Amino acid sequence: MYSYLQFALITFTSILFIVDPIAVIPTYLVITRNETPEQRARTARRACIAAGVLLAAFGFAGRVIFQLVGITLAAFRIAGGGILWLIAMDMLRSQRTTQETPAEIVEGQEKDDVAITPLAVPMLAGPGAITTVMVLAGQAHTAARAAAVYGAIALAAFICWVVLRVSDRLIVRLGRTGIQIMTRMMGLLLAALAVQFVITGVQDAMGK
Repeated sequence: MYSYLQFALITFTSILFIVDPIAVIPTYLVITRNETPEQRARTARRACIAAGVLLAAFGFAGRVIFQLVGITLAAFRIAGGGILWLIAMDMLRSQRTTQETPAEIVEGQEKDDVAITPLAVPMLAGPGAITTVMVLAGQAHTAARAAAVYGAIALAAFICWVVLRVSDRLIVRLGRTGIQIMTRMMGLLLAALAVQFVITGVQDAMGK
């Protein structure tokens, strides 16, 4: 029972930290600045649903993708650890260069509909989040653990929606400094997760 609860907790925190809705707030407010409160609420809802569906789809298709391209889960864990490490280093510097580029943000400011791109992809469901979900889904060898993965995706998407819905109030209360502090804390935990991915991948590859 303990191992299942541990897996469920690690799964949820990993997905939430890599999605990092708090860090999305400043860009979200910029790219939706011309929207009414009702339009902004609709944008947040559509983006979170799209991000959740995309992550769930990659989690479900992960094993098939591995088999098609001949990649072992151990190799993907090691590669995923490297990707997460780069993202964690960005988060520790309060940057998001691995999540979205300045060009994507500028493009988002000019678009009429920003819910799917760039908000859902890549701001919420970026390469790191997709990689994390695929690795975690690959580790879910029982129905209970698979349910934990998809439940964590759904809960993370819901939390993202809540955060975006109150983003204008949060940025007033937290300020940019508060958001940067929280992002750095999540980055530190994500760095530890990245190292664990690599360690587990190496152990699996060596048959230990």
